[in-house]
Amino acid sequence: MQSLIETSMYQLSQVFLIPTLALITLLFLYAFWTLGHFAMQAWTRRKGGGRPLLARWRASPELSADALDLAAHKLLERLRIASRVTPMLGLVATMIPMGPALKSLSDGNFAAVSENLTVAFSAVILALLAASITYWVVNVRRRWLAEELLEVEALRGAVL
Repeated sequence: MQSLIETSMYQLSQVFLIPTLALITLLFLYAFWTLGHFAMQAWTRRKGGGRPLLARWRASPELSADALDLAAHKLLERLRIASRVTPMLGLVATMIPMGPALKSLSDGNFAAVSENLTVAFSAVILALLAASITYWVVNVRRRWLAEELLEVEALRGAVL
């Protein structure tokens, strides 16, 4: 019975390798797309634009500070999720091939060991790069949004 459970768990975990690798690839591409978008926003901010909360407030001056804070959280949500989920997926993509690698090692099949370890370490490297990029971008954008909230409050105080 225990062998059946162990075999089932092993086979089930192997099913998740391809979806995990696909998600890491998508998140890696998303990180670089985000980096490009971030660079464009930084360039726009230098010219006085690229301030989404300020633009939202100017369009609807009746918005409360809480509504703007909620809008800021929504703007950061996907990036925050990506920066936290990607390392976990990297760990999953590292651990799944380790079972076959260890089995191949015990069988003396060093080519299979090498192949599985290559997949494991490549996946975790890409995942950590993607997580690092998104983490950096989300933190700078968080500061930008906080600055915008302060600017809105100053403008709101000047109007009253």
